[in-house]
Amino acid sequence: MRSCLITGGAGFIGSHLASFLLAQGWHVAIIDNFDSFYPRVIKERNIQAIVRHPNCSIFEADIRDVAALRDHYKGKFNVLIHLAAKAGVRESIIDPVGTQNVNVIGTQTMLELAKEWGIPTFIFASSSSVYGVNPRIPWCEDDPILLPISPYSASKISGELLGQVYSRLYGIRFIALRFFTVYGPRQRPDLAIHKFARLMKDGRPIPLFGDGQTRRDYTSIEDIVAGIAVALDYESTGYEAINLGSGRTASLVDLVSSLERVSGIKAKIEWRPLQPGDVFQTYANIEKARCLLGYTPKISLDSGLEQFWRWIQNG
Repeated sequence: MRSCLITGGAGFIGSHLASFLLAQGWHVAIIDNFDSFYPRVIKERNIQAIVRHPNCSIFEADIRDVAALRDHYKGKFNVLIHLAAKAGVRESIIDPVGTQNVNVIGTQTMLELAKEWGIPTFIFASSSSVYGVNPRIPWCEDDPILLPISPYSASKISGELLGQVYSRLYGIRFIALRFFTVYGPRQRPDLAIHKFARLMKDGRPIPLFGDGQTRRDYTSIEDIVAGIAVALDYESTGYEAINLGSGRTASLVDLVSSLERVSGIKAKIEWRPLQPGDVFQTYANIEKARCLLGYTPKISLDSGLEQFWRWIQNG
């Protein structure tokens, strides 16, 4: 039986991935510290079904606590999937030192443990934010222009560089997957789609920053999980950075219009100025993911939002 260790496994992406891998016959070990960035009960709800699975285990710990992790885990893993991070561009502007500590020191700690335990493959959750305000759209992995504008994005670039070093020096296969605006059931409550849907459902105004023309490459959680799953079997090179997006963009006003269609609710809009750390557009060139991984996103924005709205109504 193949086994993996997932950091941040009780979160939005991690819980979906754990469910998928358990269904595929994997043994899944989860590390999560249930950070107070959003209520603990949300993460507990995310994993309430999978924690009862006989091939799933969970350990509540901080990824920087080397002694606790060494003491708890004695066995071998086929892959370490590092999703844990101090999340949020805006949060990182408020607390840049905390972001650096968790996202960089925490990543290096997990790389050290992967080296010590002989784990051959390390999957790293990177971010579209590494491109920052790079004007060359769509963003391509071999573009040398990275113009980060938040501590969060800088921390993700640092994680990728650490992975490159550990791959070269210690032979760990390191795959940095740059996620583009992931949405779907269980999405964090602070993120735009979740926040907008809740506010619309409650009849309250939604805040739109700027003129509503900022654009994002919105990517369904189903497509992200499928992309991570195929990356687990990639063995051709020792290091890669790969975009996982939908390969399409939508403006903020288009997103609101789509939410209005799927919900049948007319949004009340409260216009606000752009916030520090926001970029005008994210847009993934996904040819590398197609060529190396066979990655093909299948979920349209309207279809993904319909699924998300059903979840909101039942939540």
